[in-house]
Amino acid sequence: MPKATEAFRNIGEVSKELAVKKHVLRFWEQKFPQVRPMKRGGGRRLYRPADVELLRGIRDLLQNAGYTIKGVQKILREQGIEQVKLAGAAAAQRGTTAAPAEGVAVARPLLLSPLQVRTLQKIAGELDACAEILRSGAVRRASAARDKRAASRS
Repeated sequence: MPKATEAFRNIGEVSKELAVKKHVLRFWEQKFPQVRPMKRGGGRRLYRPADVELLRGIRDLLQNAGYTIKGVQKILREQGIEQVKLAGAAAAQRGTTAAPAEGVAVARPLLLSPLQVRTLQKIAGELDACAEILRSGAVRRASAARDKRAASRS
């Protein structure tokens, strides 16, 4: 019989649910102080449903969205825990929370901030302008060479 959604889960259950090894969950606890499972006697961890939601969001951002640990820390700091939980919930709805088969490389989409998108658009515009200059220069050089050949024939 499965546990109720509001029940606490031990590290093994969370590990299976998120398809992440236990040592990774313990590592994430060190890197993300927002994840604070209760600890019972002997140091056994019990994760609240909110902890599992946050871990699901962290997992999605790290493994599916291509963020680094520092990137997720920045999101947590600037946008808050709820934003990361929403990322995990959206991934669950898309069905992208399943772990890839062992040894299979996963293509990760590149997520860019609005500032990065604007910067890349500006660079692309500058590159288009450079290409146009080069094309017009090549046309002028070809035209000059044609004129030179025509003049030498005369």
